[in-house]
Amino acid sequence: MSDTVKYLLDETRIPKTWYNIAADLPAPLAPPLHPGTKQPIGPDDLAPLFPMALIGQEVSTERDIEIPEPVREVYRQWRPAPLFRARRLEKALNTPAKIYYKYEGVSPAGSHKPNTAVPQAFYNKEAGVKRLSTETGAGQWGSSLAFAGALFDLEVEVFMVRVSYDQKPYRRALMETYGARCIPSPSGETNAGRTALEAKPDHMGSLGLAISEAVEVAAQRDDTKYALGSVLNHVLLHQTIVGQEAMAQLEMAGDYPDVIVGCTGGGSNFAGIVFPFLGEQLRGGKNVRIVAVEPAACPSLTRGQFAYDFGDTGHLTPLVKMHTLGSTFIPPGFHAGGLRYHGMAPMVSHIMDLGLMEAKAYHQSKCFEAGVQFARTEGILPAPEANHAVKGAIDEAIRCREEGKSETILFNLCGHGHFDMQAYMDYFAGKLQDLDYDEADLAMALAGLPTETAA
Repeated sequence: MSDTVKYLLDETRIPKTWYNIAADLPAPLAPPLHPGTKQPIGPDDLAPLFPMALIGQEVSTERDIEIPEPVREVYRQWRPAPLFRARRLEKALNTPAKIYYKYEGVSPAGSHKPNTAVPQAFYNKEAGVKRLSTETGAGQWGSSLAFAGALFDLEVEVFMVRVSYDQKPYRRALMETYGARCIPSPSGETNAGRTALEAKPDHMGSLGLAISEAVEVAAQRDDTKYALGSVLNHVLLHQTIVGQEAMAQLEMAGDYPDVIVGCTGGGSNFAGIVFPFLGEQLRGGKNVRIVAVEPAACPSLTRGQFAYDFGDTGHLTPLVKMHTLGSTFIPPGFHAGGLRYHGMAPMVSHIMDLGLMEAKAYHQSKCFEAGVQFARTEGILPAPEANHAVKGAIDEAIRCREEGKSETILFNLCGHGHFDMQAYMDYFAGKLQDLDYDEADLAMALAGLPTETAA
């Protein structure tokens, strides 16, 4: 049908493998380093935090990695996720462009995050782990891991960034409904948290600090492992199910993207939609313009340095080469809590360094304006994080209108905003401030980067 709005795949079309872009890159990713020796780390260095199956995926260069059947069985509850043609938005913008969006808000937790939470819980359960610790910004990841923990009978402890803990009580309630324990970070339960509170009693927290607390808890107990919702290779790998499905759905539509837009915080939903298409390009397929959209208040890709840095504020993690604002950088408390991370996924950073993508940064008020326009045309209320991708896609469609070009735009609508209504209330009341980071704080954080190594 020429006027089709949604493209649906049968459950039998759920991909049987995840796609690993490491197999197709023209240059390998820089290895993670031990912070003491500055030498590449091995599997044993990661074993206190992750089960060996995930460590194997973290370093794999195989193109296709099999999705275990128990994981695919859980995926069937919401996958394949729908692909929509944004026809009403196109009309409102008076653009010749075709806009498609993959909608990940159909998952039980309301975002793309269960795509990796479920396999992480599965592999930990298989390894005999009893308990998982993690961090969360806006609560999308925390609620997703809580959901997965309930399915596989794992205890889950979530350190939620304090500003989001206060801003988003319903996400916290969802985690507790699934059976998880949610703690505001910084907390008094870890050395990292206590140190931060001693320095600043009203500390609003950051993802880097919450990671430190969760890693510290995992390292202290043999029955506990750490789970991460973004940044690492195995997390990005699990999200590629999004792009693989989108490729099949666009084939149904007889279309292929000219531009792919994704919002970026740690990089997982962006990688999920982009990597399968980029892999096709790297293997000789059609060139696709790739646009990452990040918050202007935490612009790791557009303002960060590509350097080795800690993934956490408390310096408990290995050093990874990424676009970073510095591990001690604390971004202001804007509403897109899932994007408040000082660094970008090493694999996304590597692709940026190879010149295979570009990045833009927007303030939150313009992103909420785009999200409201999207809701009033397409009917879906995006999460504050997803609004960045909506804004990027709208700008691309307006460019097509101005240039008289009929391009195909694809973006990932990574989650709904049903638990983010306070943010929208603040926007309509004129209370939403376009927060900027402190230039002096950024300079200080970047000055504190670990000494660059030859590795």
